[in-house]
Amino acid sequence: MKSTPTLTGMAALVIAVGIAVPTSAYASGTVAGAEVDGVMVVSGNTCSWTGADASATPPSALIVDRATINKPGGNLICGGGITASLNNNPGFTFDDAASTATTDVIDLTGKQSFVSCRYKVTNIVWNREGTSRKYVNTPFTATKVSGSFLCPGSFSAAAGEASVVFR
Repeated sequence: MKSTPTLTGMAALVIAVGIAVPTSAYASGTVAGAEVDGVMVVSGNTCSWTGADASATPPSALIVDRATINKPGGNLICGGGITASLNNNPGFTFDDAASTATTDVIDLTGKQSFVSCRYKVTNIVWNREGTSRKYVNTPFTATKVSGSFLCPGSFSAAAGEASVVFR
């Protein structure tokens, strides 16, 4: 079916949008100036957001408010005619000695045309770049939770296809 590559790309972008999104509830309040940006490029399409509110700054464990990523409160945008939204709030734990961050669950929904797909992925490890607060993903596979039969059953992302920056 010719639409499969596009739907696979949509799955990738859906996962990218919520990179680092565990199921924990958003902590009340945010820390002034604690923000996170995210981006992923798949098959020439980019999905990104900037300025999402965080409950703390690294290396403290933190949660990112999905309302500040998802529209209308956030500025999440994807190329290729894809729309996406997080179904839970992003959370991160950090191991500065190992230069890593970890997330437990990402739960996202993406839509392209009339096709809607929901995916989850667990235990993503992110590698820190130098002394910055930019982290890039290690390989992961997300599994379809619900959606159209046209949605791929899973999607794998190679290392370095996504990044998050805490500022």
